[in-house]
Formats: sequence, C-alpha cells, structure tokens
Amino acid sequence: MASQIPALPQSYTPGTDSVFSDQSGFYSLDSNVPGLSKVILNKLNLKDYGEYRAVLEGKARGISFRNYKEMFQRMEETFKFCAGCNELPEHLAEGQTLKRCVKCLNVYYCTKDCQRKDWAQHKKVCKILWLVAIDRLVEWLMFTGDLPIPTEKWTKSAGEVKNWDDWLSKQGDLTPRLNTVLSGANMAALWKNASRPRPDDADLRQSLWRIQSEFLSRVLTVGLAVQHFKLDPYDKPVTVHLVGTSHNETMGARLTDYDELNHMFPGHQGIEIVMVGPEVVDGPIMRPPLRAFGPKHRVYISAYKALYHQFWEDMVVKQEAAKPDLVVGFHPGFHANQGLIEGWLPTLLLLRDYNIPSFFTMFSEMELKYSLEILLELEMHIRDSGPNPFTSQKPEQVQACPNKPLVYCNSHYVSFQGLLPQEHLEGRGADA
Repeated sequence: MASQIPALPQSYTPGTDSVFSDQSGFYSLDSNVPGLSKVILNKLNLKDYGEYRAVLEGKARGISFRNYKEMFQRMEETFKFCAGCNELPEHLAEGQTLKRCVKCLNVYYCTKDCQRKDWAQHKKVCKILWLVAIDRLVEWLMFTGDLPIPTEKWTKSAGEVKNWDDWLSKQGDLTPRLNTVLSGANMAALWKNASRPRPDDADLRQSLWRIQSEFLSRVLTVGLAVQHFKLDPYDKPVTVHLVGTSHNETMGARLTDYDELNHMFPGHQGIEIVMVGPEVVDGPIMRPPLRAFGPKHRVYISAYKALYHQFWEDMVVKQEAAKPDLVVGFHPGFHANQGLIEGWLPTLLLLRDYNIPSFFTMFSEMELKYSLEILLELEMHIRDSGPNPFTSQKPEQVQACPNKPLVYCNSHYVSFQGLLPQEHLEGRGADA
C-alpha cells in the first residue's frame, strides 16, 4: 500500500478558469445555483479562490478572527446585499446602511422602497428563511463536535427502513440527546456572540435535527444506492466511490462519518468509502484507499485529491485502489453551465463505458430534469429517478437570490448504469 497520497498533478490543480470544482460555485451561485459566492471573497478579505481554499485547509497565514463575535459577524456579512436591487454595502451612499428584515433576520434591503417592491416575492419565503438564518449559525456545531448526535442500532432491516419516519421510529426519543447539545458550552457561546436573539429551545431542537438530517442524508443515500443496485454487503465487501467530493463532504470529516452504515447493515463484510475530487480538504480521511478487502464489520473512509478519471488511471488501473461496486455523486451540478458538463464528461463516459452502477443526487426536480436530458444525450442507461426518501430536512437558500424557492440537499436522485440498450438507441434514432 502506498505510504502517502501522491501529490495532485499541477495540470489537475484547479486554476482561476477551472470548471470542475467548487471554484465554479463562486460563479454558478451568482447564476442562482446553491453554493459559494464571490461576495464571500470580498467580505472575508480574500483576493481569490486560492486564498479561500488555504483558509479551509488551515494553510493561510495572517487570516484569523480575534474572537467568536468577529467570526460570526464576518459570516453574516457574506449575506449582506440588497435582496431587491443587489446593491452591496460598499456601494451605498454615505450614511446609508442595509437594513435586515425584522421577521426572517436573513435578507437585507438598502431602502424601504426596495423592501416594499420586493415584498410580493419575499413574503412567500420569509418564514422559512427565518429557519435558514438559524441553521447557518447552528451548523457551526458540526465543526465543534457537538453534532452529529449519537444514533441507535436499528431494530429493522435496511429494506424495512424506507424513509425518515421509519428511521426516527426506531431511534427512540431524540430530545435528551438534543438537549445535551442545547445546554452545552458551544451553544451558549454561539448565541452570546451571534449578534441576534437566541431562539427558543423548541426552535433550536428543530434546527439541530435539520442539520443532523443533512449529515445523515448522505450516508443513508449511499445505503439506499447499495440496495437499489442489489449489492449485498453481507455476501462480500462493498467499495463505494464518492465522485466530485468537495469541502461540503470533507471539511472537518471524521473517520466515523459513515458509521451509520454499520447500523444499516449490521455484521457486513466490510464497506469502503473513497472520496474523490479536486477540492477534497486535508484531514484524517486523507489516507490511501484499500487495495483489497478491508476489515469486516467496519466502514473504512479514505480520500484522494484529483479528478475521478485521473484517480482511475493513477490508482484503479494500477491496482492501488479497488474497483468500485458503486459510484455515488452528491449534487454534481453538471447541468449548471457548459463548462461543468465538459469537466464532468470524462468521468461520465468512464462510468458508462465500464458499466459501473452509479447514483447521483440533485437539489430539485428541475435540476433532475436537466440532468436526465444530459445523461440521455450521453446515451446512458437510466435505471430509475425520482424523489429521495432520505432528502435533507434543512432548507437551502440561493444566496445570490434569497427569495427564490428554497431547495434541499439530496432531494432527488437518478441511477444509471452502462450504455443505453441498442433497441432504445434505434428507437431514439427513429424519433429523431
């Protein structure tokens, strides 16, 4: 086994014009796609995406916060622009300031006139944006280790747990576990420094659950995909590659993050999760993938920083990593712009031509529709698609346009494997 992770070749290190990475988020978000925004760079005093990555990976020097209050203020400043006309604070007239909606405490306006004109749209999402504003602060507890809360062993088989209601019914009362977080020192520090009133405990419990659900949604979606393709982890070990992974999945990631699969498939023969992507964040999971079968009854997580087709050539072809039984992608976003499609193309063709069972998730039904069109153009054999029963319960706002309908992580999925059968290809030709 390799003693260390090979360095990412310079040719695959995302540059300023990269199209296959979360760097695209800075641009796609400004096209109303959930993700990051160029506004974040401005507000955090970072000149480019490279500095942002350095901060995430702990490599930046001279960039720090003096206290929690400054950290939370700087986080909030990334959301400060007029929701009516998109004016930024630095472009306002002297003495003019942005005013926050007093109901949702989420969006800002430069004038009462802007707020009045925008109300017809904002009133549709004002209540739920209030929840989003709470969640984006409480989510900090994921990085302090207060979340996720411990879960219980399943008393039903994986096939019997078909949705969140089934999962919750076997977890007992979550209230004591949530109350432990509520009464913790980090929760107190958060609201002492957040420059907004602390919500009541009932609202905070709901927020904690929503954030827990987003974390578990990825794990349970992997388990759903294992069942969907009728893989049997009791018969032999299963290797799952997560493609296009980024800071969303890997920042602060722990070696135990997918242990819910041990509850889902108790006594399994071994499950390996390999996270692959050019934006993988350094941490405990940055270790070599397994060449052969891993330890029984355990989930082994590793990560590799590269585009997936490069990982395939450097590791799978050379037998430095096991071939996948399943490939999963969370929100690939290749529908967002032509550049992302081109960035994903080598990976999609590899998955098709090697006949690898693949399972991708989307933020919305609209994204699913566009993704299906792209996959069919590539003559993928679509096996199934639809709503994900384990969608995240945490609403996500489109930061550049907060009054757009909110979306949810992993809300829809598409499964595909191999090339579209010949009779289908002939039928499409006739239709054309």
